[in-house]
Amino acid sequence: MTDLNLTGILNRLQNGHIVEKNEIKYLLGLSDPKNIRLLFEAAQNVRIQFFGNKIFLYGFLYFSTYCRNNCRFCQYRKSNKIIPRYRKSKIQILAAAGEMADAGVHLIDLTMGEDPELYSSSEFDFKQLTSMIKTVQEDSGLPVMISPGTLPDEILKDLARIGVTWYACYQETHNEILYKTLRPGQSFKKRLAKKQLAKNLGMLIEEGILTGVGETLDDLADSIIWMRDFSVDQARVMTFVPQKDTPMADAKPQGSLREQIIIAVMRLVLGNVLIPASLDVDGLDGLRARLTAGANVVTSIVPPENGLAGVANHSLDIEDSRRTLDHILPVLETCGMEPAQPEEYQAWTASRQNDLKVYFSKKKKGLLTAFIGCKL
Repeated sequence: MTDLNLTGILNRLQNGHIVEKNEIKYLLGLSDPKNIRLLFEAAQNVRIQFFGNKIFLYGFLYFSTYCRNNCRFCQYRKSNKIIPRYRKSKIQILAAAGEMADAGVHLIDLTMGEDPELYSSSEFDFKQLTSMIKTVQEDSGLPVMISPGTLPDEILKDLARIGVTWYACYQETHNEILYKTLRPGQSFKKRLAKKQLAKNLGMLIEEGILTGVGETLDDLADSIIWMRDFSVDQARVMTFVPQKDTPMADAKPQGSLREQIIIAVMRLVLGNVLIPASLDVDGLDGLRARLTAGANVVTSIVPPENGLAGVANHSLDIEDSRRTLDHILPVLETCGMEPAQPEEYQAWTASRQNDLKVYFSKKKKGLLTAFIGCKL
């Protein structure tokens, strides 16, 4: 394709038109710095259309690093006996959540591995989890995202009943063969089904993919198309960081440019969705580049002195306070951006959930065809 084709694709995407898979692949494969700059500028234009210069801020609370799974990419895999682990008590969780709320985040992301102590026990223990999440919501006054793995259906229903806003359950890839390599022993369809159930229950959905794990441009395009067709509410991409004492420890590290390009393409293809700039891969030093690519959420904000860990990098920038708003806000200012007001974030989520209700109402009444053109 020529530069003229690139300009045409970017113009159509900026005007809200759907493009074909081969065009998405073309954008994902850009390598010329001039063309990548044009891609980023187009992504910024789309972000401004929907969100102006406002950025949302997410506190991150990894409250249990125990997991029953053996994901080949994850340092917290069951077979890794070296990495330190913890389970935070309810008191510790509430204290950390309160600190995040006081700092000014818009949402608290409650994340855990599929802790075997919980997943192999009685439903009562899951009820205790639900009670803890409800208390975090009430005490902090903030919406909550839960990232707890493939919860039982009844527990997902309980969480929807107490008003949990977000459910995150990352597929990592939508190539089933690659998925089986990355997540051995875990059902591809089960993870998809949990997201569908949560969506049916009125929860907003975050989907996530990994890059640098052997995926192709076809795989990445398929994932973005899946996100578009599923109408995800938040779309995340993270660069794989090889972890010591895991099967993928010797994988060649991939630079962050591919992640930035994927962020930009997701912004152009998905439009009015939230796209995180995670602090978990490159820390504070990588924030500006991800915002420049079209992200509009800063995630993995972690308060120091709470013994909390990150995901891709266990301790990067945490205890030296570089994942706090005192360090993040000056970076936003240099990008010409500013944090949204809490009511702006809550208005966005409320509008999104209302769209979801309308969608399912029309679907139930057999009016889906007339509604397909609406953006969720």
